[in-house]
Amino acid sequence: MELLTINNVWMMICTALVFFMHLGFSLLEIGLTRQKNTINILFKNIFIITVGLLLYCLVGFNLMYPGFGEGSSGFFGFAGFGLDAIAAADLAYNEGYTYWTDFLFQGMFAATAATIVSGAVAERIKIVPFMIFVIIYVGFIYPLVGSWKWGGGFLDMRETPFYDFAGSTLVHSVGGWAALVAVWLLGARIGKFDKNGNPRAIPGHNIPLATAGVLILWLGWFGFNGGSVLSAEPGATSLVLVTTCLAAAAGGVVSFLVSTIKDKNLDLTMFLNGILGGLVGITAGADQMGPTDAIIIGGIAGAIIVFAVSLIDKLRLDDPVGAIAVHLVCGIWGTLAVGLFGNLAGGAQIVSQLIGIASYGVICTVSTFIILFTLKKTIGIRVSEREELEGLDGHEHGMNAYSDFRMNEH
Repeated sequence: MELLTINNVWMMICTALVFFMHLGFSLLEIGLTRQKNTINILFKNIFIITVGLLLYCLVGFNLMYPGFGEGSSGFFGFAGFGLDAIAAADLAYNEGYTYWTDFLFQGMFAATAATIVSGAVAERIKIVPFMIFVIIYVGFIYPLVGSWKWGGGFLDMRETPFYDFAGSTLVHSVGGWAALVAVWLLGARIGKFDKNGNPRAIPGHNIPLATAGVLILWLGWFGFNGGSVLSAEPGATSLVLVTTCLAAAAGGVVSFLVSTIKDKNLDLTMFLNGILGGLVGITAGADQMGPTDAIIIGGIAGAIIVFAVSLIDKLRLDDPVGAIAVHLVCGIWGTLAVGLFGNLAGGAQIVSQLIGIASYGVICTVSTFIILFTLKKTIGIRVSEREELEGLDGHEHGMNAYSDFRMNEH
């Protein structure tokens, strides 16, 4: 009983840290975008966490952990609506935590996937279609695909199971694939590309807020990865926190060095995204790596960020916060790295990782396209030119984030 209490307290602390990450995402997104859209971005983030938790309670938790029976294909299962009071009363439910803690910890993860999309589509998506997308994606798509691995589904049934410790693919790439499709369907912000297709910088209005957001996210990752041990076991938990921090540090340092060589300037935003790339990269195998492996994985993620951002610009995809480069590209890299480094390295694991990456890529891109293309052809997903130029805060919400703000100020 004492061990259960200790483990459960740690899991509740980790749950709080993952919840705190939503503040980090919010600050990062508003900092890297223009002040005329601040209320809109904050509204979307608050909507995601509130509605996400309710949906995860009603359907998501039981869709993600359906208890696949003997002979099941492992593709789909559903344990019923709502939370299970009988299971919750059983203190033998799990040696690491109670049923209630299990639900809340996993629910925080569910909301994160849609938050990734929020940043990528910032400054030009209509609020109502975005909310509809969140309801479908967080309520149904995320828990369905989550069940394929964390719920004991077909990817976990393989002779060499697909491995994703804390969500490089299951959370970050699931959000990243959706972000990629959404950005493509939406189109670029007005003024992002010139007539020849060359990208123009649209500076964020508050880089100090973006910096604070990244540091909060780094802190929150202690819960994101540390809680994924699913107990307070000292050795495993300590190792995960060390590999997480080292990968983040390496990602940031390599990113700023590579971007400095490439672009001849010390770009703070690239430094910040490098830290996030390192964190996303280590998340799939944080419990399987040693310190040196973590530094290598994080450092490669930091270098990838620089070239991924340039590639996305060349493809004329407009991602204001770099979400696709950070969460999708580095999520893929981190997932593949499990088969290249650490305790699970080997050819069979690489094949299994590739199958998992491809499975999630297909379902996430197809489902996102169906949802957003349908919305685009019915109610529309992009605001008018006037609304975009003057800011979504005034037009969508009738208020401004800053009392001295004027509509004609950008």
